[in-house]
Amino acid sequence: MSESTIRPAVISQVLPASIAEEIGFEAGDAIVAINGQKPRDLIDYQFFCADESLELEVLDRKGRSHTIEIEKDYDEDLGLEFETALFDALIQCTNRCPFCFIDQQPPGKRETLYHKDDDYRLSFLYGSYLTLTNLPQREWDRIAAMRLSPLYVSVHATEPDVRSRLLKNPRAGLLLEQLAWFEQNELQIHAQVVLCPGINDGEHLTRTLTDLANFHRGDFPAVLSAAVVPVGLTRFRPDQDELIPVSPAKAQEVIHQVQALQQQFQQELGSTFAWLADEWFLIAGMEIPSEQHYEDYPQIGNGVGSIRLFLKEFDKQARKLPAQIDRLQRLTWIVGNAVELAFQPILQRLNQVENLEVTMAALNSTYWGQSITVTGLLTGLDIVERLRGQDLGDGILLPSLMLKLHSTLFLDDMTVEQVAEQLQTRVWIVDGADGLVQTCIHLDREQAIGGGGSTVLAAAGVV
Repeated sequence: MSESTIRPAVISQVLPASIAEEIGFEAGDAIVAINGQKPRDLIDYQFFCADESLELEVLDRKGRSHTIEIEKDYDEDLGLEFETALFDALIQCTNRCPFCFIDQQPPGKRETLYHKDDDYRLSFLYGSYLTLTNLPQREWDRIAAMRLSPLYVSVHATEPDVRSRLLKNPRAGLLLEQLAWFEQNELQIHAQVVLCPGINDGEHLTRTLTDLANFHRGDFPAVLSAAVVPVGLTRFRPDQDELIPVSPAKAQEVIHQVQALQQQFQQELGSTFAWLADEWFLIAGMEIPSEQHYEDYPQIGNGVGSIRLFLKEFDKQARKLPAQIDRLQRLTWIVGNAVELAFQPILQRLNQVENLEVTMAALNSTYWGQSITVTGLLTGLDIVERLRGQDLGDGILLPSLMLKLHSTLFLDDMTVEQVAEQLQTRVWIVDGADGLVQTCIHLDREQAIGGGGSTVLAAAGVV
């Protein structure tokens, strides 16, 4: 990566009581170089700033250049946050996977929805998945030198011809060689398989999980875990993409196939190793596994065990529920219809509180053209179309995972404010099980959006 492509790292926030605050850094200032080296990303910044003696080249908000010298403890954080984790160009995806969600969106939405990243740095920092098909040797060398592990890899298939067919990239066939490289360098990955019926299922899935399990051996296994996720399709997907949706019968078949392998892995490896995303059980109409099944939830980012974890957290938070609340409160809780049955115990427990009436609105997404939809994919349009004209009581409980992080924006670019206005109701954004319980019992204390008065943004996060 040429230094000419590296931009100054613009500061978004200075943490209170930090070294940076004491020095006088402000949001909008930018780091140009640290001890003479330009950081290309947050990884470089953290590595360079570990030293005890720092010389920072800084541009302030008015564009004036400064040199700042700092003496601190080794590894002590400066207390700076940045507008982006990458100070150079995003490493773009070079594959043409037919199931890519970015290609299954309508045109004309916000630009960030169409960014096709395949960047190992975002994988290391945030757990996003990459394919390893676009890395020149210098990036492999950097991964090894900086010990960037674990990474999160979209495997899909280990057979070279099957993986190349799925990714539409001949370099995809090098995966087993790349896994051997991770093993030789004592680096680790978490793997995912997006299962596409008729392409990488059946014997191909068995081969893939068995191959991956062969790298889960010794004191420092190269492959820490694997997740099997059903392909998600929308009505906007490209024509002639070879893909067919996962049916309930197919989901049951995959569950039985993987569960047999899980028993084998438990005997051979002492771990379940390969997990099924919750969606398989929802599509199949089967009960999700017990909490003990998920060990330490290594694939929670793929929705493996997320329902069980939410139920567990709700049980903990439900201890705060009173026997009754002072006045009648009628609320509508919006969820994807995929979790309608799984979340019935939550609904029943909430309605045991006297004067609290919670109705579940379990919706599928007509926007995406799906009959079964997880909560995070519901859009503002889905909510407005399905709930317009209905009695919503005092207002809506809206899970924050439907929204862009730290905003009120849905995937279809509608805002919570627009939903509240069109439905003529109030909306409370609830963050996780704790937010759900606290809003139900302390409704008047929680900030709402809409309701005929001034608009107030509730605190939103990720469930």
